[in-house]
Amino acid sequence: MSQFRLARISLILAAIGLNAAPALMTSASAQTAPATPATSAAPTKPDTVRPDLYKLLEPGMIKGLIDGKKFAEVQEKVTAAEAFANRTPYETYVIERMKFALASASGNDALAMSSLEAIINSPSTPAADKPEFILAMGNMQFNAKNYPKAIEWMKRYISDGGSPTRVRGSIVRAYFLNNDFAAAKTEVTAMLAESEKAGKVPPADDLRLLATIAGKQKDMATYTATVEKLVASYPTEELWADLLHRMYGKTSFNSKLQLDAYRLETTVLKQMEAEQYVEMAELALLAGFPIEAKKAVDAGFAANVLGTGANAAKHKSLRERANKNAADDVKNIASGEASASKLKDGTGLVNLGYAYSTMDEHAKGIDLIEKGIAKGGLKRPEEAKLKLGMALAKGGRKDDAIKTFEGIKGTDGIGDLARYWVMWLKRPADTAAAAAPAPAAK
Repeated sequence: MSQFRLARISLILAAIGLNAAPALMTSASAQTAPATPATSAAPTKPDTVRPDLYKLLEPGMIKGLIDGKKFAEVQEKVTAAEAFANRTPYETYVIERMKFALASASGNDALAMSSLEAIINSPSTPAADKPEFILAMGNMQFNAKNYPKAIEWMKRYISDGGSPTRVRGSIVRAYFLNNDFAAAKTEVTAMLAESEKAGKVPPADDLRLLATIAGKQKDMATYTATVEKLVASYPTEELWADLLHRMYGKTSFNSKLQLDAYRLETTVLKQMEAEQYVEMAELALLAGFPIEAKKAVDAGFAANVLGTGANAAKHKSLRERANKNAADDVKNIASGEASASKLKDGTGLVNLGYAYSTMDEHAKGIDLIEKGIAKGGLKRPEEAKLKLGMALAKGGRKDDAIKTFEGIKGTDGIGDLARYWVMWLKRPADTAAAAAPAPAAK
Protein backbone atom coordinates (compact mmCIF):
# COMPACT_ATOMS: atom_id res chain seq x y z
CA MET A 1 0.00 0.00 0.00
CA SER A 2 2.94 2.34 -0.68
CA GLN A 3 0.63 4.71 -2.54
CA PHE A 4 -0.82 5.69 0.84
CA ARG A 5 2.50 7.03 2.13
CA LEU A 6 2.24 10.71 2.86
CA ALA A 7 4.61 13.41 1.66
CA ARG A 8 8.16 13.36 2.95
CA ILE A 9 8.15 15.10 6.29
CA SER A 10 10.95 17.46 5.22
CA LEU A 11 8.64 18.92 2.56
CA ILE A 12 5.80 19.33 5.03
CA LEU A 13 8.04 20.96 7.59
CA ALA A 14 9.54 23.33 5.06
CA ALA A 15 6.02 24.49 4.27
CA ILE A 16 5.22 25.27 7.92
CA GLY A 17 8.66 26.55 8.85
CA LEU A 18 9.57 23.92 11.41
CA ASN A 19 12.86 22.85 9.88
CA ALA A 20 14.40 26.29 10.23
CA ALA A 21 15.62 28.09 13.31
CA PRO A 22 13.06 30.36 15.02
CA ALA A 23 13.54 33.86 13.74
CA LEU A 24 12.57 35.65 16.98
CA MET A 25 14.49 33.59 19.50
CA THR A 26 15.96 36.59 21.34
CA SER A 27 15.54 40.30 21.71
CA ALA A 28 18.08 42.82 20.46
CA SER A 29 19.00 43.78 24.03
CA ALA A 30 19.59 40.16 24.95
CA GLN A 31 21.93 39.66 21.98
CA THR A 32 24.18 42.50 23.10
CA ALA A 33 24.09 41.71 26.81
CA PRO A 34 27.28 40.38 28.40
CA ALA A 35 27.72 36.64 28.62
CA THR A 36 26.68 34.89 31.81
CA PRO A 37 27.48 31.43 33.17
CA ALA A 38 25.38 28.45 32.09
CA THR A 39 23.87 28.33 35.54
CA SER A 40 22.72 31.95 35.48
CA ALA A 41 19.14 32.82 36.18
CA ALA A 42 16.65 32.76 33.36
CA PRO A 43 15.79 36.07 31.62
CA THR A 44 12.88 38.02 32.99
CA LYS A 45 11.31 38.76 29.59
CA PRO A 46 9.01 35.88 28.52
CA ASP A 47 10.07 35.54 24.86
CA THR A 48 13.80 36.05 25.07
CA VAL A 49 16.81 33.79 25.39
CA ARG A 50 19.73 34.61 27.66
CA PRO A 51 22.80 35.67 25.66
CA ASP A 52 25.07 32.76 26.52
CA LEU A 53 22.38 30.30 25.50
CA TYR A 54 21.81 32.35 22.37
CA LYS A 55 25.47 31.99 21.42
CA LEU A 56 25.07 28.22 21.35
CA LEU A 57 21.98 28.35 19.19
CA GLU A 58 22.44 31.43 17.02
CA PRO A 59 20.10 30.78 14.03
CA GLY A 60 22.50 31.61 11.22
CA MET A 61 25.25 29.48 12.72
CA ILE A 62 22.94 26.49 13.31
CA LYS A 63 21.53 26.75 9.81
CA GLY A 64 25.02 26.81 8.32
CA LEU A 65 26.06 23.73 10.30
CA ILE A 66 22.93 21.85 9.30
CA ASP A 67 23.31 22.84 5.65
CA GLY A 68 26.89 21.56 5.85
CA LYS A 69 25.63 18.31 7.40
CA LYS A 70 27.74 18.89 10.51
CA PHE A 71 25.14 17.18 12.63
CA ALA A 72 27.50 16.12 15.41
CA GLU A 73 28.48 19.76 16.05
CA VAL A 74 24.85 20.79 16.17
CA GLN A 75 24.12 17.99 18.63
CA GLU A 76 26.95 19.17 20.89
CA LYS A 77 25.51 22.67 20.97
CA VAL A 78 21.99 21.39 21.63
CA THR A 79 23.26 19.18 24.46
CA ALA A 80 25.11 22.13 25.98
CA ALA A 81 21.98 24.25 25.70
CA GLU A 82 19.89 21.61 27.45
CA ALA A 83 22.31 21.73 30.39
CA PHE A 84 21.23 25.27 31.24
CA ALA A 85 19.34 25.39 34.50
CA ASN A 86 16.13 27.27 35.16
CA ARG A 87 15.16 27.47 31.51
CA THR A 88 12.04 29.41 30.66
CA PRO A 89 9.32 27.73 28.58
CA TYR A 90 10.43 29.89 25.65
CA GLU A 91 14.04 28.78 25.95
CA THR A 92 12.94 25.16 26.04
CA TYR A 93 10.76 25.85 23.02
CA VAL A 94 13.74 27.31 21.11
CA ILE A 95 15.90 24.31 22.00
CA GLU A 96 13.19 21.90 20.81
CA ARG A 97 12.96 23.83 17.56
CA MET A 98 16.69 23.38 17.07
CA LYS A 99 16.50 19.70 17.96
CA PHE A 100 13.71 19.29 15.46
CA ALA A 101 15.69 21.05 12.73
CA LEU A 102 18.61 18.73 13.45
CA ALA A 103 16.44 15.60 13.57
CA SER A 104 14.57 16.33 10.34
CA ALA A 105 17.79 17.14 8.48
CA SER A 106 19.64 14.07 9.73
CA GLY A 107 16.73 11.66 9.32
CA ASN A 108 16.32 10.92 13.03
CA ASP A 109 12.57 10.32 13.02
CA ALA A 110 12.35 9.32 16.68
CA LEU A 111 13.99 12.57 17.81
CA ALA A 112 11.94 14.54 15.30
CA MET A 113 8.66 13.22 16.67
CA SER A 114 9.75 13.71 20.28
CA SER A 115 10.75 17.32 19.61
CA LEU A 116 7.67 18.03 17.56
CA GLU A 117 5.42 16.80 20.36
CA ALA A 118 7.25 19.08 22.78
CA ILE A 119 6.80 22.00 20.37
CA ILE A 120 3.09 21.28 20.05
CA ASN A 121 2.63 21.18 23.81
CA SER A 122 4.78 24.24 24.49
CA PRO A 123 2.96 27.35 25.75
CA SER A 124 5.34 29.37 23.57
CA THR A 125 4.02 27.88 20.34
CA PRO A 126 1.59 30.32 18.65
CA ALA A 127 -1.95 28.94 18.93
CA ALA A 128 -2.64 29.67 15.27
CA ASP A 129 0.30 27.48 14.25
CA LYS A 130 -0.50 24.44 16.36
CA PRO A 131 -2.94 22.72 13.97
CA GLU A 132 -0.26 22.62 11.25
CA PHE A 133 2.28 21.23 13.71
CA ILE A 134 -0.22 18.61 14.83
CA LEU A 135 -0.89 17.68 11.21
CA ALA A 136 2.85 17.29 10.65
CA MET A 137 2.98 14.93 13.64
CA GLY A 138 0.08 12.91 12.23
CA ASN A 139 1.88 12.63 8.92
CA MET A 140 5.11 11.56 10.59
CA GLN A 141 3.31 8.87 12.58
CA PHE A 142 1.63 7.68 9.39
CA ASN A 143 4.92 7.42 7.55
CA ALA A 144 6.40 5.61 10.55
CA LYS A 145 3.52 3.11 10.18
CA ASN A 146 2.27 3.90 13.67
CA TYR A 147 -1.28 4.09 12.43
CA PRO A 148 -3.14 4.29 15.78
CA LYS A 149 -1.00 7.30 16.72
CA ALA A 150 -1.49 8.81 13.26
CA ILE A 151 -5.26 8.57 13.71
CA GLU A 152 -5.00 10.08 17.19
CA TRP A 153 -2.99 13.08 16.01
CA MET A 154 -5.10 13.66 12.91
CA LYS A 155 -8.26 13.65 15.00
CA ARG A 156 -6.61 16.11 17.36
CA TYR A 157 -5.80 18.25 14.33
CA ILE A 158 -9.53 18.42 13.54
CA SER A 159 -10.51 19.12 17.14
CA ASP A 160 -7.93 21.93 17.31
CA GLY A 161 -9.47 23.72 14.35
CA GLY A 162 -7.92 21.99 11.36
CA SER A 163 -9.85 21.26 8.18
CA PRO A 164 -11.40 17.74 8.24
CA THR A 165 -11.14 17.42 4.47
CA ARG A 166 -7.34 17.59 4.69
CA VAL A 167 -7.04 14.49 6.86
CA ARG A 168 -10.09 12.31 6.39
CA GLY A 169 -8.51 10.45 3.51
CA SER A 170 -5.38 9.83 5.58
CA ILE A 171 -7.41 8.72 8.58
CA VAL A 172 -9.38 6.17 6.60
CA ARG A 173 -6.19 4.80 5.08
CA ALA A 174 -4.60 4.61 8.51
CA TYR A 175 -7.57 2.54 9.68
CA PHE A 176 -7.16 0.32 6.62
CA LEU A 177 -3.43 -0.17 7.04
CA ASN A 178 -4.03 -0.95 10.72
CA ASN A 179 -6.42 -3.71 9.56
CA ASP A 180 -9.41 -1.97 11.14
CA PHE A 181 -11.52 -2.57 8.05
CA ALA A 182 -14.84 -1.87 9.76
CA ALA A 183 -13.78 1.65 10.77
CA ALA A 184 -12.16 2.27 7.39
CA LYS A 185 -15.33 1.18 5.59
CA THR A 186 -17.50 3.45 7.74
CA GLU A 187 -15.26 6.45 7.09
CA VAL A 188 -14.80 5.99 3.35
CA THR A 189 -18.49 5.24 2.84
CA ALA A 190 -19.37 8.52 4.54
CA MET A 191 -16.85 10.39 2.39
CA LEU A 192 -18.26 8.92 -0.81
CA ALA A 193 -21.83 9.69 0.27
CA GLU A 194 -20.88 13.32 0.82
CA SER A 195 -19.28 13.54 -2.62
CA GLU A 196 -22.36 12.10 -4.29
CA LYS A 197 -24.70 14.34 -2.29
CA ALA A 198 -22.70 17.35 -3.46
CA GLY A 199 -23.09 16.21 -7.07
CA LYS A 200 -19.39 15.43 -7.44
CA VAL A 201 -17.85 12.43 -9.15
CA PRO A 202 -16.62 10.14 -6.35
CA PRO A 203 -12.80 10.10 -6.17
CA ALA A 204 -11.35 7.00 -7.83
CA ASP A 205 -8.93 6.34 -4.96
CA ASP A 206 -11.75 6.31 -2.43
CA LEU A 207 -13.84 3.97 -4.56
CA ARG A 208 -10.91 1.61 -5.03
CA LEU A 209 -10.22 1.64 -1.32
CA LEU A 210 -13.84 0.76 -0.52
CA ALA A 211 -13.76 -2.05 -3.08
CA THR A 212 -10.56 -3.40 -1.57
CA ILE A 213 -12.02 -3.26 1.94
CA ALA A 214 -15.19 -5.02 0.78
CA GLY A 215 -13.08 -7.70 -0.90
CA LYS A 216 -11.14 -8.33 2.30
CA GLN A 217 -14.40 -8.55 4.25
CA LYS A 218 -15.90 -10.92 1.66
CA ASP A 219 -18.71 -8.38 1.22
CA MET A 220 -19.38 -9.07 -2.44
CA ALA A 221 -22.53 -6.95 -2.58
CA THR A 222 -20.59 -3.84 -1.58
CA TYR A 223 -17.65 -4.86 -3.75
CA THR A 224 -19.80 -5.23 -6.88
CA ALA A 225 -21.74 -2.02 -6.22
CA THR A 226 -18.45 -0.14 -5.82
CA VAL A 227 -16.95 -1.62 -8.99
CA GLU A 228 -20.11 -0.49 -10.80
CA LYS A 229 -19.39 3.07 -9.64
CA LEU A 230 -15.79 2.75 -10.77
CA VAL A 231 -16.89 1.49 -14.18
CA ALA A 232 -19.41 4.31 -14.48
CA SER A 233 -16.84 7.05 -13.83
CA TYR A 234 -13.43 5.48 -14.47
CA PRO A 235 -13.98 2.59 -16.92
CA THR A 236 -11.14 0.29 -17.88
CA GLU A 237 -11.08 -3.07 -19.65
CA GLU A 238 -10.03 -4.78 -16.43
CA LEU A 239 -12.85 -3.25 -14.41
CA TRP A 240 -15.41 -4.14 -17.07
CA ALA A 241 -14.15 -7.72 -17.21
CA ASP A 242 -14.33 -7.99 -13.42
CA LEU A 243 -17.85 -6.56 -13.32
CA LEU A 244 -19.15 -8.93 -16.00
CA HIS A 245 -17.48 -11.87 -14.26
CA ARG A 246 -19.33 -10.94 -11.06
CA MET A 247 -22.61 -10.75 -12.97
CA TYR A 248 -22.14 -14.24 -14.42
CA GLY A 249 -21.30 -15.56 -10.98
CA LYS A 250 -24.54 -14.46 -9.34
CA THR A 251 -26.82 -17.36 -8.45
CA SER A 252 -29.72 -15.31 -9.77
CA PHE A 253 -28.21 -14.94 -13.25
CA ASN A 254 -30.41 -16.68 -15.84
CA SER A 255 -28.31 -18.78 -18.22
CA LYS A 256 -30.80 -17.94 -20.98
CA LEU A 257 -29.26 -14.46 -20.98
CA GLN A 258 -25.76 -15.69 -21.73
CA LEU A 259 -25.88 -14.68 -25.39
CA ASP A 260 -27.12 -11.22 -24.39
CA ALA A 261 -24.25 -11.02 -21.93
CA TYR A 262 -21.75 -11.86 -24.66
CA ARG A 263 -23.31 -9.15 -26.83
CA LEU A 264 -22.43 -6.62 -24.14
CA GLU A 265 -19.02 -8.14 -23.53
CA THR A 266 -17.99 -7.98 -27.18
CA THR A 267 -19.01 -4.32 -27.15
CA VAL A 268 -17.13 -3.19 -24.03
CA LEU A 269 -14.03 -5.41 -24.32
CA LYS A 270 -11.50 -5.46 -27.10
CA GLN A 271 -11.13 -9.21 -26.93
CA MET A 272 -12.66 -12.30 -25.31
CA GLU A 273 -11.28 -15.75 -24.60
CA ALA A 274 -11.42 -18.45 -27.28
CA GLU A 275 -14.11 -20.47 -25.52
CA GLN A 276 -16.27 -17.36 -25.19
CA TYR A 277 -16.16 -16.67 -28.92
CA VAL A 278 -17.05 -20.32 -29.56
CA GLU A 279 -19.92 -20.33 -27.08
CA MET A 280 -21.27 -17.04 -28.39
CA ALA A 281 -21.23 -18.34 -31.94
CA GLU A 282 -22.94 -21.59 -30.95
CA LEU A 283 -25.61 -19.75 -28.97
CA ALA A 284 -26.21 -17.29 -31.83
CA LEU A 285 -26.64 -20.15 -34.31
CA LEU A 286 -29.05 -21.88 -31.95
CA ALA A 287 -31.04 -18.66 -31.50
CA GLY A 288 -31.30 -18.12 -35.26
CA PHE A 289 -28.76 -15.30 -35.69
CA PRO A 290 -26.09 -16.76 -38.01
CA ILE A 291 -24.73 -13.34 -39.02
CA GLU A 292 -23.99 -12.68 -35.36
CA ALA A 293 -22.38 -16.11 -35.09
CA LYS A 294 -20.18 -15.36 -38.10
CA LYS A 295 -19.08 -12.05 -36.58
CA ALA A 296 -18.16 -13.75 -33.31
CA VAL A 297 -16.07 -16.40 -35.07
CA ASP A 298 -14.43 -13.83 -37.32
CA ALA A 299 -13.53 -11.72 -34.29
CA GLY A 300 -11.97 -14.75 -32.61
CA PHE A 301 -9.89 -15.53 -35.68
CA ALA A 302 -8.86 -11.89 -36.03
CA ALA A 303 -7.69 -11.92 -32.41
CA ASN A 304 -5.67 -15.08 -33.11
CA VAL A 305 -7.40 -16.98 -30.32
CA LEU A 306 -9.37 -19.20 -32.73
CA GLY A 307 -7.88 -21.36 -35.44
CA THR A 308 -4.82 -22.30 -33.42
CA GLY A 309 -3.90 -24.98 -30.91
CA ALA A 310 -5.53 -28.33 -30.26
CA ASN A 311 -9.03 -27.07 -31.22
CA ALA A 312 -8.02 -25.46 -34.50
CA ALA A 313 -9.99 -28.00 -36.56
CA LYS A 314 -13.14 -27.48 -34.48
CA HIS A 315 -12.81 -23.73 -34.86
CA LYS A 316 -12.49 -24.10 -38.62
CA SER A 317 -15.56 -26.32 -38.76
CA LEU A 318 -17.55 -23.80 -36.70
CA ARG A 319 -16.46 -21.02 -39.02
CA GLU A 320 -17.57 -22.92 -42.10
CA ARG A 321 -20.94 -23.65 -40.53
CA ALA A 322 -21.43 -20.04 -39.47
CA ASN A 323 -20.46 -18.76 -42.92
CA LYS A 324 -22.88 -21.11 -44.69
CA ASN A 325 -25.79 -20.29 -42.38
CA ALA A 326 -25.05 -16.57 -42.62
CA ALA A 327 -25.06 -16.70 -46.42
CA ASP A 328 -28.37 -18.56 -46.39
CA ASP A 329 -29.84 -16.01 -43.97
CA VAL A 330 -28.86 -13.09 -46.21
CA LYS A 331 -30.66 -14.77 -49.13
CA ASN A 332 -33.83 -15.64 -47.24
CA ILE A 333 -34.30 -12.95 -44.59
CA ALA A 334 -36.53 -10.73 -46.72
CA SER A 335 -39.11 -13.49 -47.10
CA GLY A 336 -39.46 -13.82 -43.35
CA GLU A 337 -41.20 -10.53 -42.73
CA ALA A 338 -44.57 -11.60 -44.17
CA SER A 339 -44.68 -14.82 -42.16
CA ALA A 340 -43.56 -13.05 -38.97
CA SER A 341 -46.33 -10.47 -39.38
CA LYS A 342 -48.93 -13.25 -39.54
CA LEU A 343 -48.00 -14.71 -36.15
CA LYS A 344 -50.32 -14.04 -33.21
CA ASP A 345 -47.56 -12.49 -31.09
CA GLY A 346 -44.69 -10.18 -31.90
CA THR A 347 -41.83 -12.61 -31.19
CA GLY A 348 -41.14 -13.27 -34.87
CA LEU A 349 -40.96 -9.57 -35.70
CA VAL A 350 -38.64 -8.89 -32.75
CA ASN A 351 -36.25 -11.67 -33.76
CA LEU A 352 -36.38 -10.71 -37.42
CA GLY A 353 -35.68 -7.10 -36.53
CA TYR A 354 -32.70 -8.06 -34.44
CA ALA A 355 -31.42 -10.25 -37.29
CA TYR A 356 -31.49 -7.20 -39.56
CA SER A 357 -29.58 -5.27 -36.90
CA THR A 358 -26.86 -7.94 -36.88
CA MET A 359 -26.56 -7.26 -40.62
CA ASP A 360 -26.03 -3.56 -39.74
CA GLU A 361 -29.44 -2.65 -41.19
CA HIS A 362 -30.31 -0.99 -37.91
CA ALA A 363 -33.11 1.30 -39.05
CA LYS A 364 -35.09 -1.57 -40.55
CA GLY A 365 -34.29 -3.77 -37.57
CA ILE A 366 -35.42 -1.16 -35.04
CA ASP A 367 -38.68 -0.65 -36.91
CA LEU A 368 -39.49 -4.38 -36.90
CA ILE A 369 -38.57 -4.82 -33.24
CA GLU A 370 -40.79 -1.90 -32.27
CA LYS A 371 -43.66 -3.39 -34.29
CA GLY A 372 -43.14 -6.74 -32.57
CA ILE A 373 -43.24 -5.16 -29.11
CA ALA A 374 -46.33 -3.17 -30.02
CA LYS A 375 -48.04 -6.32 -31.28
CA GLY A 376 -47.61 -7.89 -27.84
CA GLY A 377 -48.11 -11.46 -26.71
CA LEU A 378 -44.41 -11.80 -25.91
CA LYS A 379 -43.38 -14.46 -23.40
CA ARG A 380 -40.31 -12.46 -22.38
CA PRO A 381 -41.07 -8.80 -23.13
CA GLU A 382 -38.04 -7.48 -21.23
CA GLU A 383 -35.73 -9.44 -23.52
CA ALA A 384 -37.45 -7.84 -26.51
CA LYS A 385 -36.74 -4.42 -24.99
CA LEU A 386 -33.13 -5.45 -24.50
CA LYS A 387 -32.86 -6.33 -28.19
CA LEU A 388 -34.41 -3.00 -29.08
CA GLY A 389 -31.96 -1.15 -26.84
CA MET A 390 -28.99 -2.94 -28.41
CA ALA A 391 -30.23 -2.22 -31.92
CA LEU A 392 -30.74 1.45 -31.03
CA ALA A 393 -27.27 1.66 -29.47
CA LYS A 394 -25.58 0.05 -32.46
CA GLY A 395 -27.63 2.20 -34.78
CA GLY A 396 -26.27 5.37 -33.19
CA ARG A 397 -29.45 6.40 -31.40
CA LYS A 398 -27.80 6.77 -28.01
CA ASP A 399 -30.50 8.73 -26.17
CA ASP A 400 -33.28 6.41 -27.33
CA ALA A 401 -31.18 3.40 -26.39
CA ILE A 402 -30.58 4.76 -22.87
CA LYS A 403 -34.28 5.46 -22.41
CA THR A 404 -35.13 1.93 -23.54
CA PHE A 405 -32.54 0.28 -21.28
CA GLU A 406 -33.64 2.35 -18.31
CA GLY A 407 -37.16 0.98 -18.71
CA ILE A 408 -36.06 -2.66 -18.41
CA LYS A 409 -36.78 -4.41 -15.10
CA GLY A 410 -35.78 -7.82 -13.82
CA THR A 411 -33.80 -9.60 -11.13
CA ASP A 412 -32.54 -12.54 -13.20
CA GLY A 413 -29.63 -10.61 -14.71
CA ILE A 414 -31.51 -8.66 -17.36
CA GLY A 415 -31.73 -5.63 -15.07
CA ASP A 416 -27.95 -5.75 -14.62
CA LEU A 417 -27.40 -6.05 -18.37
CA ALA A 418 -29.62 -3.04 -19.04
CA ARG A 419 -27.87 -0.93 -16.39
CA TYR A 420 -24.46 -1.88 -17.74
CA TRP A 421 -25.48 -0.89 -21.25
CA VAL A 422 -26.50 2.50 -19.86
CA MET A 423 -23.15 2.79 -18.07
CA TRP A 424 -21.36 2.02 -21.32
CA LEU A 425 -23.38 4.54 -23.30
CA LYS A 426 -22.87 7.22 -20.63
CA ARG A 427 -19.17 6.47 -20.13
CA PRO A 428 -16.82 9.46 -19.84
CA ALA A 429 -15.37 10.63 -23.12
CA ASP A 430 -11.82 10.59 -21.74
CA THR A 431 -10.97 7.62 -19.56
CA ALA A 432 -7.24 7.50 -20.20
CA ALA A 433 -6.50 8.50 -16.59
CA ALA A 434 -8.32 5.46 -15.27
CA ALA A 435 -5.85 2.84 -16.42
CA ALA A 436 -5.02 1.68 -12.89
CA PRO A 437 -5.52 -1.98 -11.97
CA ALA A 438 -8.80 -3.18 -10.57
CA PRO A 439 -9.03 -3.49 -6.78
CA ALA A 440 -8.25 -6.90 -5.42
CA ALA A 441 -11.15 -9.10 -4.38
CA LYS A 442 -11.36 -12.80 -3.74
